[in-house]
Amino acid sequence: MGMPSMPELLIILAIVVLLFGAKKIPELAKGMGSGIRNFKKAMKEDEEEEVAANKAEKQVEQKSDAAKSDKPEEKKEA
Repeated sequence: MGMPSMPELLIILAIVVLLFGAKKIPELAKGMGSGIRNFKKAMKEDEEEEVAANKAEKQVEQKSDAAKSDKPEEKKEA
């Protein structure tokens, strides 16, 4: 199963034109492009949120480690 050849692509294009009409095809392509753009934007935002969450988690860990090391140790007097 390889890529469709040129005659097969022309047949598919002819069927699409018959089903949707020549005026609807640009609208469909615009809608698909807009959907893909929104999907990529959402993926990028999700990655940015993930990075920010990881960065915040590391800062909290560093602060807790620093707080532990800053506590004065109790001296035992015998």
